Order: sequence, then C-alpha cells, then structure tokens
Amino acid sequence: MRRAKKIGIAVVSVLIVVVLFVGLQRLVEPKYDGTDDMPLEGNFTAEYYQETTDHDVIMVGDCEVYENIDTMYLWKNYGITRYIRGNAQQLTWQSYYMLEDTLRQEKPKVVIYNVQALEHAEPQRETYNRMTLDGLKWSKTKWDAINASMCEGESMVDYILPILRYHSRITSLSKNDLKYYWQPKKVAHNGYYMRIDVLPASESDVADTAWLLGDSEAEEEEETSDDAEEDLWAMMEEEEASMEEDPDTDETEETGETAEDKGVAFGKTPMQYLDKMRKLCEDHDIQLILMKAPSLSPVWYDSENKQVLEYAEKYDLPYINFYDLLEETGIDYETDTYDGGLHLNRSGADKLSEYLGKVLTEQYGVQDHRKDTGIAKVYEEKYRFYEDMIEAQQKELDQYGEIRSY
Repeated sequence: MRRAKKIGIAVVSVLIVVVLFVGLQRLVEPKYDGTDDMPLEGNFTAEYYQETTDHDVIMVGDCEVYENIDTMYLWKNYGITRYIRGNAQQLTWQSYYMLEDTLRQEKPKVVIYNVQALEHAEPQRETYNRMTLDGLKWSKTKWDAINASMCEGESMVDYILPILRYHSRITSLSKNDLKYYWQPKKVAHNGYYMRIDVLPASESDVADTAWLLGDSEAEEEEETSDDAEEDLWAMMEEEEASMEEDPDTDETEETGETAEDKGVAFGKTPMQYLDKMRKLCEDHDIQLILMKAPSLSPVWYDSENKQVLEYAEKYDLPYINFYDLLEETGIDYETDTYDGGLHLNRSGADKLSEYLGKVLTEQYGVQDHRKDTGIAKVYEEKYRFYEDMIEAQQKELDQYGEIRSY
C-alpha cells in the first residue's frame, strides 16, 4: 500500500514538473504581436491548422505570394477556396516541405509556386527559419525541413525544446506574452497578409522602377526585400551574435548575358527541391503552376527568367510571369503598393487575383463553391473578419496617417 502511494506521489510530481516546464516554455516562446522584434509573419505557418475546410488551390512561396494574392477576393468573385502557405524568405526546400505537410492534411487540385526563392542556394538566417518552421506540427516532414534549413550554429535540440533557445526572454516578457499565450494573434486571411495603405514607388527609395518600366536613369542597384527586413528579429540577433548570417552569402555565380544582367545561376539544391515539388504534384495528380509576382525589388533578371522558362518548357509546366502582364492586369506602382514596390497592397493584390481567378476557372476547371452551403458558411465568417480588418486599418490611417497594428 505504501509502495503504491509512493509511486503515485512520484508520478504526480513528475506530471507537475512536466506541466510547469511546458507552461514556462510556452510563456517564453515568441508571440508574434507585430512589435518591431516580433513581426506578425511569424504566425502564418501555425494558422493553417485552424482550417476546417479543404482548398482547391494551394500556393507556396515567400512574401511574393502571401502579400500579392488576395484569397478573399478569389472567394468573393470566383468561389475559389485557396490557401497560401508562405512565409518571409521561405526558401525553395521549405516550400517543398510546406507542400508535403499540406498533402498530409488535404489534396488540392492546383499548386502554385512563386519562383523568386530559387535565387537562394543555401540556408539564410535563423530568424526566417524560426518564423517558418516553429509553427509546423511535428512530423518527419518538420524534422526534414529543419535539417535542410539550419544555419551554422543552429541545433535540432533547440527546435525540439524551444525553451533552450528562448530562455533569455524570461527577463523581457510583456503583457502580450500573456494575452497571446493560448491563442496567437490572428493575422492572415487564408494565408493572405493584407495592407490597404499606399506608398508609391516614386515616393520611396526602397525600389527603382527603371529596370522594369524604363522611366528613370537611376543606378541599377539591387536592394533586396531581405535587406529591408534584415532586422525583423533584433532580439535573437543580439542574444547570439554568432548565429548571424550575411543575407548575401549564397554560393551562386553571376551568369548574366550582358554586363547589366546580374542574375544568378540557380543552385543545385533549390532546383532539386523544385524537381521534388514537381514530382510530388505528379504523384498526387495535382497541376503545378510556376509564378513570378511583379515586385520591383529584388530585380528579376532576364537570365533568371530564362532558367524558369527552360524548366517550365522541359516539363510542360505553366509559367505566369506577372512582369509580362502589367498592362493586362493594370498594375500601377503609384497606387498598388504599400511599400514602394516591394509588395502589393489590397488594390494591387486584387488585380493579380482577378487574372488568376480567370485562369484557374477557365483553364484548370477550379470549381465555384459559393453555392455549397457548408463551405459558404465558413467563408462568410472569414469574409467578415476580412472586412473588419479593412475597417480597422482604415481607422488607423485616418487617426495616425499610417497603419500601426497590421
């Protein structure tokens, strides 16, 4: 009897320790609340698991998909159920594993991959790895994704036990660590990150339209979106300076056909994972479409575009290059971007979505689900959240002259 009691006490004690450990670990994990060192993008991966319906279209890629395609526009105007599984600087192998993870949950009819990340041949920064991978549910897919993505100095055990990586946050916790303890801040609309404000390219020094539109004689100097977001997670960089990675350390080489073309030859690793993505789609009878969003920076060189064209032709894949469709879509870098041309605002995203909506329904037979009462009810609530965010962003613009919370 005493022995049984002692065993019971020991078991309860261990459980209490485990609960306290898990609770403390959750407390110190980053809560992506939109502050300077906790960007909202860190919530994207985990939000997918809140979905209750399947999606006919899945998009994977970096910020060029989650900021430039309006999923709610596609629902409202075409009845298309689409989800964007994208993250800041999501690398090609990460997009592959994001797709692999998605196919464990559902089987879409179409997958669209944005090709910008093919430029990156190696892991880039722990900051972006964490925002992309921490939110993945544990599986062999996540294990493989982490192994493929770790920068020098990173350790698998830090991903398995995040408290080992974030323990120093215990001295800098804020009220939002409690506010979002159980439920992270809701950010995206089926993976779409919306902004309604406007910063024309002509009023920003972030990007230059000369290379694309030929409207000035400014120097052709590539200023990447990675540079603009370089310090998104200053806290982590300060905590362990040895883990800093130069965002320009890709082992790629210039192969421009002219002196002005500074395009890189896509490395072996990203091309291998693009091939794995293609084969994964073939195995599941899914149509893969390659896409390039019309961002002004980083520059998309002709030599890079040629490599994608050759790959698409070799495997008979559709390739939508929105740089070639500026007139058809009506994109205007004075009205359709919120950050000087790096990403589109809602106005611009709706223009690309209108084009994609026609392509998906007319060429690939993607269904209109607006008459499906079950799905329509789910999307009615989603659209209400979408409209509420538009109203909230407009209120901040009216009050402050800028958007502060989104």
